[in-house]
Amino acid sequence: MTTALADALVDTDPHGFAVSHGSIRRPATWLGMMTMPPAATIETRNLGLTRYADVLALQRELHARRKAGESPDTLILTEHRPVFTLGSAADGRHLLVSEAELHDRGIDLVHVERGGDITYHGPGQLVAYPILDLRDHGRDVHRYIRDLEETVIRLLDGYGVTGERRRGTPGVWAGAAKIASVGVYISRWVTMHGIAINLAPDLTPFALINPCGLVGMEMTSVAHCTGVAPEMADAGRRYAAIFAGVFG
Repeated sequence: MTTALADALVDTDPHGFAVSHGSIRRPATWLGMMTMPPAATIETRNLGLTRYADVLALQRELHARRKAGESPDTLILTEHRPVFTLGSAADGRHLLVSEAELHDRGIDLVHVERGGDITYHGPGQLVAYPILDLRDHGRDVHRYIRDLEETVIRLLDGYGVTGERRRGTPGVWAGAAKIASVGVYISRWVTMHGIAINLAPDLTPFALINPCGLVGMEMTSVAHCTGVAPEMADAGRRYAAIFAGVFG
């Protein structure tokens, strides 16, 4: 992991329009008899099914505006059309097929600034992209990663799946298989990219890569673990509430 005070690029594993808007307000903090001013609202945007490039452009716009103090903290929720993304630490050998084959399969390939290696996004996967100023959230990159993982662990618990962390491998696991992947970029304490949660995606495209650069790693989903595919809109609502609880 490489971090700096002004800019931080976090090398974790990579692991995402009909627009609805909401907001999450963090509670005011009491200090003795003095009430601190209420924290800024976190705006939530649930974008539904999207092209990765469109949401990447939106992230970059909101990231720049947040750094300039022109917009509030924002949580983007989406699911993507099929795409492989390669982070700043990606090794091209972890893509196991040619780009021509990806084209034939209708899967995009995008290089991005987040940390980590290669991952897959597709329908049935809930992807959360927080655009947060960490100066309002403890100025601790390691804590931020743990908190992202915690949001997933709590979401999975609601579906009867036990999520776990593994030392040295960011993300969330369900038994022997990985169920959520993390990949973030941080500049001047403002975050972008985020965490991808396998609710009920087609898992076969993961066989075309070494997910997160880990040879032989098995991926799983809530649907695979429970036999029931969560409804995406319901999962988004649950996740937004959990995010408020963790980052509030």
